[in-house]
Amino acid sequence: MDLTPRFSVSEFLEVANQTLDYAFPAVEIEGEVSGFKISKNRWVFFDLKDETSTVNCFTTIYQLHVPLEDGMQVIVRGTPHLTKAGRFSITIQKILPKGEGSIKKAFELLKEKFAKEGLFDPAKKRPIPENLQTIGVVSSITSAGYADFCKILNNRWGGLTLKVANCGVQGLGVSEEICRAIDYFNEQGNVQIVAILRGGGSKDDLAVFNDETLARKIASSRIPIITGIGHEIDESLADLVADIRASTPTNAAELLSRDKTVEVARIQDNLTHTLQFVAHYIDTIKNTNLTTITSVSEAIRARIENAKDEAKNQQKILASLSPEHILKQGYAILSGNLSPGNIVKITTHDKLITARIEHVDKR
Repeated sequence: MDLTPRFSVSEFLEVANQTLDYAFPAVEIEGEVSGFKISKNRWVFFDLKDETSTVNCFTTIYQLHVPLEDGMQVIVRGTPHLTKAGRFSITIQKILPKGEGSIKKAFELLKEKFAKEGLFDPAKKRPIPENLQTIGVVSSITSAGYADFCKILNNRWGGLTLKVANCGVQGLGVSEEICRAIDYFNEQGNVQIVAILRGGGSKDDLAVFNDETLARKIASSRIPIITGIGHEIDESLADLVADIRASTPTNAAELLSRDKTVEVARIQDNLTHTLQFVAHYIDTIKNTNLTTITSVSEAIRARIENAKDEAKNQQKILASLSPEHILKQGYAILSGNLSPGNIVKITTHDKLITARIEHVDKR
């Protein structure tokens, strides 16, 4: 008995597409764009080819977040299917330029488009908020760039609150993650600025930050955005539309925090100048007659009162930097060898604790 299945054309295409959906719910394909065209300002068609083969690709103008031209190398993500005409095609959800030449071409085309729209206008840029206390961070918490950012913030000043949206920072689909993180911080409204961070990498690694949708999301954010992406020589559309562009994640931390050493030196310098001023007025009194002494004394008293107020303010700042102040806020200092089995000392505001390390995991 012949058990070969028999279908109508429509039935066969339906079964074939079900099989494709099961076997390949999503695929990523790398190749060269050929025959690119837009139909009725809505449908996008092009072929993706290599040295020996070609596959047809289809998407909509609304999902085309990267400008395309024939000859560009790209990576596409999509689903394979057979059309009603029996033609094999890839329905595209995401496109990412591949290779320095293609990335540069897409970058320049979008940069020109954004410039005409005024998205780079310096008048639209917002400064770092004064009295900065809370920062929203969009980054991968396992990345070196994020670790460097946190380290510099703590070393320079400390005391800032970070609210982190853990996102991928490389590859297809990452731009959507970052866009959702920006939307989250704007909806919550509980941060004063958002920092988008990504350490160094190749042109291909950083291409995601040239995504049109991501760039427009940054430009439209109600909360100011600072970017610290790649190295100093790297430039992305995300950098150009952001309110503040830092050259690296480390530089972003430097721009967002004060230097503790510099601040302490400034306070000490102010105190020195105050003492010198008082000494100068005392010398003046010694060399003036009694008539002048009254007015000079009043001036000295006024300046001394001002100096006292300034000294009190400086003392408050110095006190906030002391370890004891930090301990009073509920933190603790851990000292000793942090290996399992070792004894360590824990210092809190009012206790000295001895403990044994049972287990250590890398963060």
